[in-house]
Amino acid sequence: MSDITLHHYPMSPFAEKIRVILGAKDLPWQSVIIPRIMPKPDLVALTGGYRRTPILQIGANIICDTALIARKLDALSDKTPLFPDHAAMSAEAVAAWADTFFFQCAVPLAFQPAVVAQTYAGKEEEMKAFVADRAAMRKGSPTPRMPFVEAKNNFMLGLARFETQLAETQSFLFGESPCIADFSLYHPLWFIATKPIVDKIFDDFPHIQKWMAAMKQFGHGQPSDLSSQAAIDIAKNSEIVAALSSSALPDIQVGEQIVVQPTDYGIDPVMGEMLYCDEIEVVLKRADERAGELAVHFPRVGYSIRKPE
Repeated sequence: MSDITLHHYPMSPFAEKIRVILGAKDLPWQSVIIPRIMPKPDLVALTGGYRRTPILQIGANIICDTALIARKLDALSDKTPLFPDHAAMSAEAVAAWADTFFFQCAVPLAFQPAVVAQTYAGKEEEMKAFVADRAAMRKGSPTPRMPFVEAKNNFMLGLARFETQLAETQSFLFGESPCIADFSLYHPLWFIATKPIVDKIFDDFPHIQKWMAAMKQFGHGQPSDLSSQAAIDIAKNSEIVAALSSSALPDIQVGEQIVVQPTDYGIDPVMGEMLYCDEIEVVLKRADERAGELAVHFPRVGYSIRKPE
């Protein structure tokens, strides 16, 4: 378990999703703090270009996107199962909605002028750099930012429905213990709850407040600090762990060069050799001068896979 390394920064909402999963599973992990904005040379040495936060590292295996990271952590510990059979479809549907649409509703609320003025008081240049970085990340995205009025309306509607369900059912979304839907819904709410002014949005939702307190109680597991260079050294001195070597894609075989990239935003391509692909994930093998030979894992959902042009 000491091989679990999370590359993240403290105020990343998607990283908070994974940190709380690590807490719920009471796992030890190594914490590498990365820059909030580009350049991220040590991170890119591991991923080959993927820039989103967080990434999970297990030796020379690099796992991208919290949807897949959650599955990998679930396989490492049977404590607090994330994907219960009784909610096999519904829990993952809610998780996907929370990670995409609902989170995109939260962003305009967190970055309205009055909130930004307090959050970045005295750090205006840092704010400008952050905005420029996020604009670059969204370059080429097929989904533009949601207008504030629309975002707030959808966010409040989501809160109202969530409050109703919690009032009528149980402690968590689909039972007496949390699943992937809870952790995915938690991080957009945490993102808002950590901001001045807009954090008051939860005052009229007592059941959500109780649920958020229960989620926070899981903590972050057992982290220990690790430098980014040490993480690169670990990758270089480790071997790729791959149980299988096969491709579920009829037109791309193991060993062929492929390009994998997100389809929504942060669409930086990663190129490597097809190692494995099933209905859940695609794994490519690549080499880096500093980090050695690596296996980079991506989810199938939300990512394109193609041969280089």
